[in-house]
Amino acid sequence: MSKKVLIKGNEAISEAAVLAGCRCYFAYPITPQNEIPAYMAKRMPQVGGTFLQAESEIAAINMVLGAASTGARVMTSSSSPGISLKQEGISYLSGAQLPAVVVNMMRGGPGLGNISGAQGDYFQATRGGGNGDYHVVVLAPGNVQELADYTVKAFEIADKYRVVCMILGDGYLGQMAEPCVLPDPVENLPEKPWCLSGRTEDRDNHIIASLRLGYDSQLNEHNKVLFANYAEIAKNEVLYENFMCDDADFVICAYGTCARVCKKAVKALRDQGIKAGLFRPITLWPFPEDAIEAACKNAKKVLTVEMSMGQMYQDVRLYCGKTRHECDFYGEPGGVIPKVDAIVEKVKSYV
Repeated sequence: MSKKVLIKGNEAISEAAVLAGCRCYFAYPITPQNEIPAYMAKRMPQVGGTFLQAESEIAAINMVLGAASTGARVMTSSSSPGISLKQEGISYLSGAQLPAVVVNMMRGGPGLGNISGAQGDYFQATRGGGNGDYHVVVLAPGNVQELADYTVKAFEIADKYRVVCMILGDGYLGQMAEPCVLPDPVENLPEKPWCLSGRTEDRDNHIIASLRLGYDSQLNEHNKVLFANYAEIAKNEVLYENFMCDDADFVICAYGTCARVCKKAVKALRDQGIKAGLFRPITLWPFPEDAIEAACKNAKKVLTVEMSMGQMYQDVRLYCGKTRHECDFYGEPGGVIPKVDAIVEKVKSYV
């Protein structure tokens, strides 16, 4: 077991990726995730890997596609506007069934916005910003320890299902330093018999592509294969935290940095005799549909708290089993963290 260290969130992601067997990293700088490329520039050569700062975000994601097709564990990272530029490549990766890890440390928007942490990219991550029918697995860690742990998990999921797996954090998580037990090195990486090895003497040709032309049902059938795979992910890979929801009259739903604030609000409300609970999705896709419905079943009111104008709120309303008047929203966009006192007062207004 590794020693406990004090480490920044961005650096925890980076070291965890190295320990998970990532040996190819391509990126382009943007605040507030710049510690990741800085760290990987140092670590990749030390482990015999490849670091390359591309000329653009578009170039970086296409380098990811190339390295992933050879079977390498590969990662890229960026922040909100940079992820927008990577969306075409993410769709290509998904169509070609190539595993990769993409990190988005969200910042305020729309547009260039600012460099503070925010949560305005939920739609982009969970709905897919590129073209076509596809899904990206989205993991939303809530602290530095989880940033490390779920980075390893992201590589496992990506390889197991041949999909893109996204770590969706925010600028605050990336910049904060906390104690963290780094994961053990992954010793045995999975075999990838489908990859392009450059040798065809002892195997059939491998074709990796997202282009499927013709007037037959080839692309139609391919989409059905993709979605059968997504159904397996939805069945097997759902993650969430249920904090004191079992007897809660009021359930707060939040993820990432917001969930940290909301957990403190729940404790404050409990101290005042108000039965509150927190439901925290960790996989934003697949969304924990059954779990949130069970957690909110007996609640009088469900409050979604986000650092946005209300994006996850739509999924909470869809899946929690409550009507519109039983659901409410409180958000702070543009890089502002919701305050504990404001959340407490919002819940108390329902009593």
